[in-house]
Amino acid sequence: MFNSISHRTFSIIRQCVKPAFAVQIQNASTKVQFNYEDPFDLESQLKDDERMIRDQFRSYCQEKLMPRIIQANRKEIFHTEIMRELGDLGVLGPTIQGYGCAGVSYVAYGLLAREIERVDSGYRSAFSVQSSLVMFPISEFGTEEQKQKYLPKLATGELIGCFGLTEPNHGSDPGSMETQARWDEKKQVYILNGTKTWITNSPIADVAVVWAKCDDKEIRGFILERSMNGFSTPKIE
Repeated sequence: MFNSISHRTFSIIRQCVKPAFAVQIQNASTKVQFNYEDPFDLESQLKDDERMIRDQFRSYCQEKLMPRIIQANRKEIFHTEIMRELGDLGVLGPTIQGYGCAGVSYVAYGLLAREIERVDSGYRSAFSVQSSLVMFPISEFGTEEQKQKYLPKLATGELIGCFGLTEPNHGSDPGSMETQARWDEKKQVYILNGTKTWITNSPIADVAVVWAKCDDKEIRGFILERSMNGFSTPKIE
């Protein structure tokens, strides 16, 4: 009985679906063709200056960056001069106002990131870390002295930065962070102890924004320089 009813029900459903399916196909032929390259019609929503910024940077990425990527990946080479080229183009820390930065919209920043991502994700990561994870926190939370000292050189690519959050034992979970920052009353400085891992830009970085847990259990960011005693960034082989 069950099999008989199931088969009959399926036959009825199939008969009902067929005409609707035929109508759907017929109507679909009259619709505007879907643009797979721009499914959300982003192009029509952009401002003229955003299109100009994107198009100019696309030319650089395709003509100057692309030819170097294949050999760089094969030989595990990171061309640090590319960061200086990005600085010359004015695209590092692009949303920051002043300090040698362009001060463009976040939409423009996203378009820049997409163009470099089209060519290589590694250099896009380096671009994003420099701009969003190093320059932005310094611009938002640093002292004026720190801003004047670091931002102009980070904007030109003269300095390369990295962002130290992720750790070997707990990944990127700040609540489980093991790196400690202890205040030395005698020297009037913080002393950091800990290990970070999988830190983009770290082997070539001149400056690092490192996060550590302080005596009061609060997590704070510290600006470290390559020359500081005890600071090392070995390459992961």
